[in-house]
Amino acid sequence: MTPHVADAVARRLGAAVVGARPVGGGDINDAYAVDLADGRRVFVKVNARAPDDLFAAEAHGLAWLAEAAALRVPKVLAIGPAFLVLEYLAPGRRARDYDEQFGRGLAALHRFGAPQFGLDRDNYIGRLPQANAPCADWAEFYRSRRLVPQVRRAADAGWIGGSLRASLDRLCDRIDVAVGPAEPPARLHGDLWSGNAHVGPAGEPCLIDPAAYGGHREVDLAMMQLFGGFGARVFDAYAEAYPLAPDWRDRMPLYQLYFLLVHVNLFGAGYVPQVEAALRRCP
Repeated sequence: MTPHVADAVARRLGAAVVGARPVGGGDINDAYAVDLADGRRVFVKVNARAPDDLFAAEAHGLAWLAEAAALRVPKVLAIGPAFLVLEYLAPGRRARDYDEQFGRGLAALHRFGAPQFGLDRDNYIGRLPQANAPCADWAEFYRSRRLVPQVRRAADAGWIGGSLRASLDRLCDRIDVAVGPAEPPARLHGDLWSGNAHVGPAGEPCLIDPAAYGGHREVDLAMMQLFGGFGARVFDAYAEAYPLAPDWRDRMPLYQLYFLLVHVNLFGAGYVPQVEAALRRCP
């Protein structure tokens, strides 16, 4: 951590920084466990090249998820132009009922709901901008705010060719049927891979690094299943607390498409075969 950032954190928190050690913070930001002169330990993310609103968007998402009081999220302590200070949640060992807690907690978060499909501000997924202007229905939101921007970005960058682009466009044309039965907007984490599920100090499940918005709850479940890392009991406990449509698993490829397109735009053509495979399995 640079002296400039340490001084800025100290001014915001009213206590000098007396120690900082690097910790895991993802692919985009540097992260530190920071000790303060008053005895507190905090978690600080730093990114000198971040868009001006990146950390403000993350802070907003964390606070929005916390409103549901469903799963623990770190409290936001301070925001700067190139840093974000959060409550430090010391990593613990999973409680014996961790999967149960996670499934039921996620169900409670989703059931808490959202005012609309979308959010009152745009945010980011990874380092990519994520548009959240509300739409009247889920099908239109998923088409115009999720799939279409990522397809265009990938095509403009040359990652996807004409035939794949045409197939994705055809899916967007029939999205009203593909998304399945109507549901009210759920309060979504928005990027729920296993690395964004943190084990807290008491062994409890916590959520970090959201790309939050109001959407279809199957989106979070689809991301959880895309790269694995969640036990079967998580999904069973979820369904017990908040039953799913009988054919919900059929729509996992549809909702995984968004995240796979994001990965194409972040990391390149290596993810294109997975996009093609998911597209073939879409309802």
